[in-house]
Amino acid sequence: MNTAARNGLRVLDLFCCQGGAGMGYHLAGFDVTGIDINPQPRYPFAFHQADALDYLTHHGADFDLIHASMPCQRYTRCQQIQAREHPDLIAPVRDLLIKTGRPYVIENVPGAPLLGPVELCGAMFGLRTYRHRLFETSFPLAHRHHPRHLAPNAKMGRPVRDGEFMHIVGNFSNVALAREVMGMPWATRDGLREAIPPAYTRHIARQFLTALALEMAA
Repeated sequence: MNTAARNGLRVLDLFCCQGGAGMGYHLAGFDVTGIDINPQPRYPFAFHQADALDYLTHHGADFDLIHASMPCQRYTRCQQIQAREHPDLIAPVRDLLIKTGRPYVIENVPGAPLLGPVELCGAMFGLRTYRHRLFETSFPLAHRHHPRHLAPNAKMGRPVRDGEFMHIVGNFSNVALAREVMGMPWATRDGLREAIPPAYTRHIARQFLTALALEMAA
C-alpha cells in the first residue's frame, strides 16, 4: 500500500490492539495515537497504555478524528449462544465521543447496536477475507458495492485451499497468509484475530477528508 502525504490531522485510535485500524488512517496521511488497556509492543505508532474511556474523557478533544473499536464479544453469535456476559461499551463510549465535539467512528461486528451503520466487507477491497464489520460515523460515509460471496470460507483450523477465503478467527491456519490477506505484516495471530483490515479505515479516512473539504468550502 502507498502512504499518502501527511495531512497534519491527528486521529485517536481507541481500543487499538495491534493497529489494524490505525494503519489505515496512517496510510491516508493521518498522525495516529493508539490507546489500549493492555501493552501493545507491536503497535506501529505512538501508543499510550491507558483506560480508553478515561483517556477519551481527558484528551479526546485534542484530536481531529476519533476511532473507537470496542471489544466485540458481547455482540458475537458465539458468545450469545454460550450466554457469556461482557460489558456493553458502545453507548457509554458514544456519549463521551459526542461530548468531545469531534468527528468520530465507531466500529463493531454485525449485530452490535450501532446507529445507521455502514457495513464493510473484505471483498469490497479485493481482500481474500469477508470479515464483515459495521461502522457508525458522525460524518457521511458512502455505501460501497457489496460483491456476492462466491468463494467459500476455509473451515476452522484447516489450511486454506485455492479458491477459498480466509476466516481469520479462533485457531485459524497459516498466520503468514493471514498477515498478507489482512495487510498487517507485523501482527501476531492474536492481533490478526482482533483486527480489521487497514483497507477499511483507509477508505473511511478518505471519506472523512472529503466531508471535511466540503464543510470548509461551504
